Amino acid sequence: MQQVELLLVDDDRELTALLSEYLNYEGLITTIADSGEQALALLESSKNFDIAVFDIMMPGMSGLELLQQLRPRITLPVIMLTGKGGDIDRILGLEMGADDYLAKPCNPRELLARIKAVLRRSQQQAVTKPGNNNIALMGVVLSPSTREVQVAGQLLELTSAEFNVLHQLMLQPGVVVSKSVLTEKVLHRQLTAYDRSIDVHLSRVRQKLAALNNGVELIKTVRGEGYLFVQGLADKAAKANNV
Repeated sequence: MQQVELLLVDDDRELTALLSEYLNYEGLITTIADSGEQALALLESSKNFDIAVFDIMMPGMSGLELLQQLRPRITLPVIMLTGKGGDIDRILGLEMGADDYLAKPCNPRELLARIKAVLRRSQQQAVTKPGNNNIALMGVVLSPSTREVQVAGQLLELTSAEFNVLHQLMLQPGVVVSKSVLTEKVLHRQLTAYDRSIDVHLSRVRQKLAALNNGVELIKTVRGEGYLFVQGLADKAAKANNV
């Protein structure tokens, strides 16, 4: 990994010292902030970061409040650190636009793996091919080359993970794509028990699509199987199993 600028935000100075030492050894350039207020000042300065890691539970401005301040005007990839059993916090973080989460205490090696995975998908740019390689379905136009989505001519603001999950579904309209496949292709990891990350990303995409599409639901849940992007008659076929 080459010259990645990371912002690490946590009030636990012993933990940040340990993590930054490991990450610096692995080639990352790590800046530490011990409060949300300090992190916000750094993010709004001229300094550019490639990715950030926020602890959720901090005195003063929490990691969730910091994330809320940033989105959607700053699209920096963010990984949230959560306490054990913090399911609600993890879901809230994903709903606010976090790209991934990791429970504390975390293994530095696992954090590095998550950082690499998030950077891969956030920096992934499709190679522009001759001609138009856009996908246009049900009033939604997705451009892999520019990583932009338009609905009824309006730009749809999506996080990197949200764009990738919509892309995977639009590649196979009317075909059910399982949660395990989406997790591997979008989050670059295997689906584990009680992992709701894909569900939350999909829920956010649904809400954003519906807001620009007169409330029409374009992504269906097929019980026990996965998700599909509807197309014409595929919508009727999915309704019987929709939950």
